[in-house]
Amino acid sequence: MSGKRAAVRADLTNRLLEAATARIERGGLGSMRARDVTADAGCGLGKIYKCYEDLDDLIIHVNSGTLARLRHALQAGIDGVDEPALRLKALAKAYLQFARDHTNLWLALFQHRLPGERTAPDWHVRENTELIGFIARSIAQLEPEISEDQLAARARTYFAAVHGIVLIGLQGKFVAPPEGSLDRELEDLVGRLTTFETPSDG
Repeated sequence: MSGKRAAVRADLTNRLLEAATARIERGGLGSMRARDVTADAGCGLGKIYKCYEDLDDLIIHVNSGTLARLRHALQAGIDGVDEPALRLKALAKAYLQFARDHTNLWLALFQHRLPGERTAPDWHVRENTELIGFIARSIAQLEPEISEDQLAARARTYFAAVHGIVLIGLQGKFVAPPEGSLDRELEDLVGRLTTFETPSDG
């Protein structure tokens, strides 16, 4: 019986995750309500708490799935690209395309906030850090002399620059690049980041 119960719970867990993912993909993070998700999954409201700690925990698992899809997209974007500067451009291009294709799921990665002083589980923090690793590995080839701390900081700076222009561009803010030029401007930005002389610590 225990094996059967585990199988039933695993099926319900997956159905809730799929329902929550579909909700966010269609309507954004604001469309996530426990009652709607459980209805979509075909179960009672209380069932969600048998599989997840709460709605925030379910959202973390949705975001985990999004990160896995993003990792796959980034890896596919750089397959066969050996030169580090070109690889950084390919990463930016793949990141932009993923954000276009899965805008609501992508936004949920940055919009979700845990209540109070609650922090994300370590395994989820590691998933986010792995994405920065794509950037760090290329920078390390371009600047082999920098320290680990400098490399970590620089990789986050590169990500922040790319993420910022993608976010502003897709939201159509008045400071965004002109329509139709986002891809070109993003590539130019990354090109400049990889060719500017970096300042020394002195």
